[in-house]
Amino acid sequence: MIRAKGIECKNRAHFFALCAQIIRRILVDHARNQGRVKRGGGALQVTLDEALLPTNATPVDMLALDEALASLSEIDPRKGRVVELRFFGGLSVEESAEVLKVSPETVMRDWKMAKAWLFRELTGKQAS
Repeated sequence: MIRAKGIECKNRAHFFALCAQIIRRILVDHARNQGRVKRGGGALQVTLDEALLPTNATPVDMLALDEALASLSEIDPRKGRVVELRFFGGLSVEESAEVLKVSPETVMRDWKMAKAWLFRELTGKQAS
């Protein structure tokens, strides 16, 4: 058992699952705050150097992604968790499978379907 400042994790996998949720919340909150600052909210602006984010993809609208991911999670909670663990937590297929207590093949299948679903929701286009 891992314990740190009132947070108890059953194992390494549980720790990474919590980290993925926290990272998602931080990125979504940052995106929301950017919108407020742009509208003259007067908040102290803290920059997030997007060059440090581990991705080669085009920038993602975090608020739209969060909304689409919430919709996906209502339809299929496991697919939502797979996206959260892989995208926000940076977990591998095997690590995600360990957290979710399913096979790596199930994670890959969920990951592919979730990506296609999110792509359609975010762009209005079918994935090719």
